[in-house]
Amino acid sequence: MTRRSLIGNVPVGGGAPVSVQSMTNTHTDDPAATLAQLRRLAAAGCDVARLAVPDTKALAALPDIIKESPIPLVADIHFDHRLALGAISAGIQAVRINPGNIDSEKKIEEVAKAAGEADVPIRVGANSGSLPANLAKKARASNEAMAIALVEAAEKQCALFERFGFKNLKVSLKSSRVPAMILANRIFSEKHDHPLHLGVTEAGTIKRGIIKSAIGIGALLADDIGDTIRVSLTADPVEEVTAGIAILESLGLRTPNPEIISCPTCGRTEIDLMELAERLEREIERMKERGEKVAAAKIAVMGCVVNGPGEAADADIGIAGSKNGKATLFKHGETIGVFPQEEAFQRLLSEIRGK
Repeated sequence: MTRRSLIGNVPVGGGAPVSVQSMTNTHTDDPAATLAQLRRLAAAGCDVARLAVPDTKALAALPDIIKESPIPLVADIHFDHRLALGAISAGIQAVRINPGNIDSEKKIEEVAKAAGEADVPIRVGANSGSLPANLAKKARASNEAMAIALVEAAEKQCALFERFGFKNLKVSLKSSRVPAMILANRIFSEKHDHPLHLGVTEAGTIKRGIIKSAIGIGALLADDIGDTIRVSLTADPVEEVTAGIAILESLGLRTPNPEIISCPTCGRTEIDLMELAERLEREIERMKERGEKVAAAKIAVMGCVVNGPGEAADADIGIAGSKNGKATLFKHGETIGVFPQEEAFQRLLSEIRGK
């Protein structure tokens, strides 16, 4: 088991539930825009958010953002360790340091001292795209070489922090190569008990990025490796949170709220299944946004009666395609009635709302 660390009020490691992170893509020196996005992330279920602190303008905005943020924040620091010191002074809940561009012993000592006094955890974030120069060249040879280089970079910086008496460390070993990312985390987890932040860096747009992230993050979580995750997407950060939660739900690490199941379409499909399933997802999201209670843990939208009350018998409520454009409404495998498609869908929504 890994060590326990706290990012604000969110426990990471030591058997704590796996938390979901994202990163704002607003300019941090615009507090209003950044806070608006942080509120959207929190509403979507994000536990912790990271934000870029690239310069003194961003640093100056931190106190206002930290004060109003609905979730704990991690300052993402590159190149200039003084920005890390400023973020800690501003009250940030955690700091990410990249061993590829901040590796001076003196600078690490200063950050370790400040973080230790403020009881702020540090994430040592090794990234395949910004490895130290002495490791970057040989890392290109293979996935195994990349994994070993990531581990070496993280270990070296962790050792520096620990030499200066600082042990409140988390580690991430990220690569755009999924096999390298998986192997690096496996190697590191066998040798150390630092909490691990999992992610596939530069994963891409929504479709490919979610696939790569689900494989990389999911493979490790399935083997009980990983304490907090981020799905990195070229998309609205809320999509990262949605995908991260879905990964945890699929592994049984987070309870769905609710779980929606739908069958693949085939020649037996008697209703517009894709449209109804997508409508249902949108309606559930609107209910959550309005703070309405969802009175069903598992909801089914099935194409025909073969896949309906039978295969989805464990669903609390569901509909299945029937003849002549109608749909069967069922509860726990028992048919309630057969109705025109739209009426069946509206009855389904009423049941979900507990009416």
